[in-house]
Amino acid sequence: MAPSLLHLPNGQTVTVSPVFGGLFFRVNDLNTHQAAFPPGWTVILQSEDEDEDKSVGSEHFDDGTAHEQHRKQHLTHRYRRPTLRNDTLFLSSISNPSNSDFKPVTSPTRQIAMMLWATLWWYFHQPHPNPHLPIGSGNEVPEAGRPKGEWRINIKREGIFKGRNLLSKLERMGLVSSEESFVGTEVEDRVGEGWNEMFVNQRSFWQLDARIFLFTLTPTINSPFPPGSPQPRSRPGSPHRDGGTSSPRPDPHQEFPIQGLWSPSMPSPFTSGSHLPTYYPPPPAQYFITNNVRHPLRPKPPRPGETFYTRFVPSLGQYLSFRVATMSRKSPTHQGPVGSMQPKFLPPDSGISSDSGPIPTLGNMSITPCDIELLHTWMNNPRVAAAWGAAGPVATQEAFLQASLGNRHSFPVIACWDGKPFGYFEIYWVKEDQLGQHLNGSELGNWDRGFHVLVGEEEFRGRDRVKVWLSALIHYCWLADQRTERVFCEPRIDNEKFIGYLQDVGFCKEREISFPFKQAALMKILREAWDSPCI
Repeated sequence: MAPSLLHLPNGQTVTVSPVFGGLFFRVNDLNTHQAAFPPGWTVILQSEDEDEDKSVGSEHFDDGTAHEQHRKQHLTHRYRRPTLRNDTLFLSSISNPSNSDFKPVTSPTRQIAMMLWATLWWYFHQPHPNPHLPIGSGNEVPEAGRPKGEWRINIKREGIFKGRNLLSKLERMGLVSSEESFVGTEVEDRVGEGWNEMFVNQRSFWQLDARIFLFTLTPTINSPFPPGSPQPRSRPGSPHRDGGTSSPRPDPHQEFPIQGLWSPSMPSPFTSGSHLPTYYPPPPAQYFITNNVRHPLRPKPPRPGETFYTRFVPSLGQYLSFRVATMSRKSPTHQGPVGSMQPKFLPPDSGISSDSGPIPTLGNMSITPCDIELLHTWMNNPRVAAAWGAAGPVATQEAFLQASLGNRHSFPVIACWDGKPFGYFEIYWVKEDQLGQHLNGSELGNWDRGFHVLVGEEEFRGRDRVKVWLSALIHYCWLADQRTERVFCEPRIDNEKFIGYLQDVGFCKEREISFPFKQAALMKILREAWDSPCI
C-alpha cells in the first residue's frame, strides 16, 4: 500500500503509511496547526475470512445418540481491502510530542478518541465493500437477491484500548457501539465483560459531528510552535504588565491571504480560543407559535460569512465548503484549505511532493465579486431566472438577500469549491415553511429540514459534482441537529434532471404538491436510509 494523504475537515493532513502488521498515521503540519494529535500513532488493522464449516468432534445426548459439532474457523490476515463486517482495529502505540513544546493534553481519553476518529475517517473513505451477506453454503440465491448488511469495523479491546474504562468512555461519546446492551455480572473491570464486541457503523460515523473530536493543543510559553498560523503583522502587540507583548486582536474584516490550514484566529467550525472541542448538544426545546403553527424555538444560524461545513472530496481533489451569505460589499476572502495545496511540512520519507506551486501575483490572482454581485449575475442567467424569478437590477438581488438573511426559519448559503463560489442554497425548517402546510402530522417532525438550490457557475455543473454537494447538504442537516429525521426538497415537477439527481443520492418521490406558483414533486430522504456523503 503506497502512502496516502488524509485530508481532515479542519484542513489538517495526515500521511498514512503501511508498517509491519498495521498502519502508521503521521501528522504533517504540527508546525502550523496545533492539533491535539501527537506526531504519529500506529493502528493494527486486520481482516478475518470465514472458512467452511469444520468438524470439531461430537456431542453425546441423553438418548445415547451422538451429533457431530461444527463451527466456522476464522482465518486472520493483514488488511488488504475493506470487508463488510470482518475488519478489526485497535490502537497499538502513540508517539507523543515533547512536553517542552506542548502542554500535555488535559484529557488523554479525548486525544485517543480524536486519533480513533481520524483513523475511521480514513477507513470509511476506502472503497465500499460488497454489501451482500453470505447465506450459507449450498444456497443458490443469486447475489443480487441476497440480504444486505451495514458496513462496520470491529474495535478490539487490545493495545491502548485496554485502558481502564476507556471503551466505556468512547461509547458514551457515541464513537463506538455494542449490541451487548446489558450491565454484566463481573465486578472486575479487567475482565471486560460486555466490552469485547465493540464496533463502529459507517452510517453512524458519518452522522457524528467532527467538532466533538477535533480540537487543538496549547503551546508552552517557550515553544517554537506558534499559537496559530503565521500572519503578517503591521505592528508589534501591546505590552503586558509582565514586560511581554500580546498579539493584536484579529480584525474579522481584515484581508488575509488564502490559507492552506484553518487558523485559531480565523473563523471556522473548529475555531476555539480555549483549544477545546467546539461542539455542544442542543438545548431543551422551547415552543412558539408563528402564523398559527406551533414549532420549536430555532437556534440562530451561523454568522454572515462564516463557513459552517467543509470536507475534502477525494474524487474531485477539492474542498467543498458552505458559508453563510453576507450583505457586505467586500468579497469574503477564503481562509480555509484548498485541495490544490500540499502541506508545507511533509516528512522526508512521506513519498509526497511538497511543492507549493507558483507564488500568487496580480497576474494569476482572481478577484471574487461580493455575494450581492454573485446573485446579480446568477439570477439574471435565463436558466436560473426561469426557476427563481429574481432577475432584474442589482437592487432586486440586494433586497432578495436582505430578506433571506432576515428569515427566522431559513438562512442563505454560498457554496464553494476550493473557496470559489459556485451556487446559492437556502436551508430551512419545514414546519414553519409553506411546505409544512401541505404535510400532515405523521409526515413531518419538529426538526425536519429542507433546501432550495441553484448552481450559477457553468463550470461546476454536472452529475458528478451535483451528487457530491447534494449529499453534503443532507450530511449537514443530520450533523446540525440529531433530532432531524427527514430532509425534504420540492423541485418543480418538470425539472426531471434534478429530480433524477435527488434520486441518485437517496431521495424518493412521495407525491406531487400544488403550490400557487408551481406544481412540485415532494422528495424526501430519511436519516435511517442514508449511509454516507458522496466522496
